[in-house]
Amino acid sequence: MSEVAREAGQERRREGREGRAVRRARAAVTAVFAVNGALIASLAVRTPSLKTDHDLTTGLLGLLTALVAVAALAATQVAGRLAARIGSAWVVRIAAVTLPLALLGVGLAGGPVHLAAAMLLVGAANGLLDTGMNAQAVMVERAAHRPIMNGCHAAWSIGSVAGSFTGGVAAQAGMSLTTHYLILGAVVTAVVLVVGRGLPAEEFSAEHPPARTDDGAGRRGWRAGWTRRVLLLGALGAAVLACEGAVITWSGVFLHEDLGASLGVASLGLVAFTASQTAGRLVGDRLSARHPARVLVRSGTALAAAGLTAVVVAPTPILAVAGFALAGLGLATPLPLIFSAAGHAGTEEGGTGATAAVARLTTMTYSAMLLAPALVGRVAQALGLTWTLALLVPLLVTVAWKAQVVARPPSSVAPPVVAARVPDEAL
Repeated sequence: MSEVAREAGQERRREGREGRAVRRARAAVTAVFAVNGALIASLAVRTPSLKTDHDLTTGLLGLLTALVAVAALAATQVAGRLAARIGSAWVVRIAAVTLPLALLGVGLAGGPVHLAAAMLLVGAANGLLDTGMNAQAVMVERAAHRPIMNGCHAAWSIGSVAGSFTGGVAAQAGMSLTTHYLILGAVVTAVVLVVGRGLPAEEFSAEHPPARTDDGAGRRGWRAGWTRRVLLLGALGAAVLACEGAVITWSGVFLHEDLGASLGVASLGLVAFTASQTAGRLVGDRLSARHPARVLVRSGTALAAAGLTAVVVAPTPILAVAGFALAGLGLATPLPLIFSAAGHAGTEEGGTGATAAVARLTTMTYSAMLLAPALVGRVAQALGLTWTLALLVPLLVTVAWKAQVVARPPSSVAPPVVAARVPDEAL
């Protein structure tokens, strides 16, 4: 009996150590998401200062902004190969330190050429960080046997709010871009040095091997990660992000020009959308632990479609704001669940690794983010903004119809550690 008791005690201690490692890894990955949100928001909120300081035309500013997205797209193409060489954790560490340095380069830029170079570096670092941190989140999910992706994306949103607020305070105080980004960079670098040690390595989970980043990218070149399922997931993610980007870019214009709202009231559309989306993501992991992913994606996109329908038929700005809030709540969980499904697809079904799969998904979603606002603007010129937003409804309905794609194969579903977990195939 003493031998059995000793073995049982050793097993409990081993499980305790593994549990602490998983919690530490989850905290580290979540912190990286928050840091990324804060950094990107810090660039966006200081755009007026950037335009004024460099006397940029609207067209040139738009071109510089497009450079960020183009560089991010290019970076996602090499993320898998880089992770295969040095590991996804090191990709995240390097990118998370490079991004604030690139922002400092934006602040220090002496002219359009230097500014363009800095913006390209911002985009490349952000593309690597975006891909790496989502792959890391998949690794933690596989080790923990529980969903965490919604919480990570909620942390990104919270970090974005914090970055927007502090950036607004800096702008109001007349702080230069250089000083702002120097302080921000020092804080972020310190945070990354602390939490970066907790990022999971590739051997993080021996029982359920995480995100294989020896992913075949080096062996199969540009084709690595382009599986049929990842393509389908990428199409769904692109559709969801296109709708999200359209709301973010055009909600204020719609409320102001089509419904006659004041500029102050017009801003409430985006506030309502973002706040409800963040709230939904904060509870998204609990929902994911209890309901199949396909059910959450289907119900979420259906709810978002209902919200946008309410927006386009609303007779008053306040009712339209409520519709945007409903759309934000509906779009809270689909994109994180799609990222999670892509990452798991890369480690299962003969996949090429989570980083390669996430990189391919990110390529498609970044493309949607880059093209959707401009496309909406073009269509709105011909049809009007009300009808253009209405066209997003069938797009969301299509995503709901194809939500089965996010379900994982029965052989790949890890044993759950939370009660009442329902596998995707149970319904």
